[in-house]
Amino acid sequence: MQNLGKTYPGKRRIKALDDVSITLSRGETLGLVGPSGSGKSTLARAILRLIEPDTGTLRFEGGDWLALRGAGLRRARARLQMVFQDPLGAFNPRATVGGVVGDALRIQSVGTRADRPDRVARLLERVGLSPDHARRSITEISGGQRQRVAIARALATSPSLIVLDEAVSALDVTLRAHILDLLVTLQREEGIAYLFVSHDIAVVRAIAHRVAIMEAGRIVETGPTQAVIAAPASATGRALVAAVPRLIFDMPAKEMP
Repeated sequence: MQNLGKTYPGKRRIKALDDVSITLSRGETLGLVGPSGSGKSTLARAILRLIEPDTGTLRFEGGDWLALRGAGLRRARARLQMVFQDPLGAFNPRATVGGVVGDALRIQSVGTRADRPDRVARLLERVGLSPDHARRSITEISGGQRQRVAIARALATSPSLIVLDEAVSALDVTLRAHILDLLVTLQREEGIAYLFVSHDIAVVRAIAHRVAIMEAGRIVETGPTQAVIAAPASATGRALVAAVPRLIFDMPAKEMP
């Protein structure tokens, strides 16, 4: 991302993204942290082209991501997926678990109609769910299970990048730890890159290699996660670190929720 900008019009023009430049490598996790309204979700949606930036450039796997249109963009979207904070809001409430995951395969023409149930079963097992879950309604499973289904759906198209927008903030501490462990395992085995969006720098510490801190639409600080937490250079970084109980930062990262 180079010099991305996004302004929302109105009586009070809101500059949601202001000259944002960051990079993300294959197999790396970048934590994107900042207070509410700092522009994190706008940046995540611009990367996915759920909204279009006004200015700047986006390159993905060597190509001009913003130049893609129509069928070319639809095909390329298979390589870049998203997991939302509330997967239930992103799913058809009448769908089954198998339908949710199977739709990702069908839309991107992955496999044949005959072999997709087997693919769905393998994806569910990949995220720690039983293939029997495929028959259950998406509304009948727990929040932690729904996030696993969301991750399975994201994995269905073999992406190289997954954007996770507050993907564990609605879960309790135990479920959060399980989902973070799952994400780390999948990254180690598949080489997936994550953009991990959160307001909670303690959670980011548990999973991110690097961190970028946002405030008022700008990146105000970047660096290795442990270094930024130990000695934040920006006022926003210092405020985010100060908001976390010291006891949590005294724990080894692998024990973090």
